[in-house]
Amino acid sequence: VQFVESGGGLAQPGGSLRLSCEVSGITFRIGGWGWYRQAPGKQRESVAHLADGGATNYADSVKGRFIISRDNAKNTGYLQMNNLKAEDTAVYYCNPGVIVPGRPVNYGNWGQGIQVTVSS
Repeated sequence: VQFVESGGGLAQPGGSLRLSCEVSGITFRIGGWGWYRQAPGKQRESVAHLADGGATNYADSVKGRFIISRDNAKNTGYLQMNNLKAEDTAVYYCNPGVIVPGRPVNYGNWGQGIQVTVSS
């Protein structure tokens, strides 16, 4: 499984970034998508999740600011981050859910992580 993550970098408070995560080398269909983040000295936390059926779930800290989406044809997940705050600074990881027939959705594959820094 190969990941290509892009869109991270430096943003000013109040600014926006759009993270992309393209996955290749997977035999089966990608259903759900998850985005996680890990700030220095903190545990990895869930930021947003998009289920195969389309339902979304967001951490309280990002509700109303972040939007998770996907392009199934491109095996790509996205995280649109608006009104960024300093506390959003972290390494962000994508976590696609691979649907193997007859088995639970497999969330065992992780992107390599992409740095997002919010600072003036």
